[in-house]
Amino acid sequence: MPEDLTFHIAASWTGSGREGHGTIRSGGLEIPYAAPTSMGGQGTGTSPEELLLAAVTACYSGTLFRVLQQRGLPAERLDIRTTGLVTGYPRETRFQRLAVHPTVAGGDPGRLEDYRAAAETARGRCFIGGTVQGSIDYVVGEVSVAQGEPTATFPPPAAAPSGGPAASRR
Repeated sequence: MPEDLTFHIAASWTGSGREGHGTIRSGGLEIPYAAPTSMGGQGTGTSPEELLLAAVTACYSGTLFRVLQQRGLPAERLDIRTTGLVTGYPRETRFQRLAVHPTVAGGDPGRLEDYRAAAETARGRCFIGGTVQGSIDYVVGEVSVAQGEPTATFPPPAAAPSGGPAASRR
């Protein structure tokens, strides 16, 4: 029988809007957050935008790994790069698009189409992604398969704009 689950976090916030900053407490972690500098904020810690991407990515990564196992597709590890597009800043700001780009380490590159199909299936099964689907264009982007260790595809810290590694203006 289905059961209802309740999840909890705690947050503290100081300051008004973009000038403020806060801390989220969850699972023994304290995570500082603020608006990114690209949106006029302090850029300290992470941002609400990055936290949304992180929630979808965390759900998607576990779901994809399970789908790969169910389909007998080899995988040692997944690296997921997620991008989010915010449009209409500053007056009509909204998340327009969220794209997950999985790289499968220890996979079989000859079965790339099978990995792509699994990545699409996982997008449909991830319940957090399903929660935002309809409000945000939630898609699977590039799917890569590497026999050995994949390399990170994030910009190096020195090249990342202020306000977090994923914050940039279009």
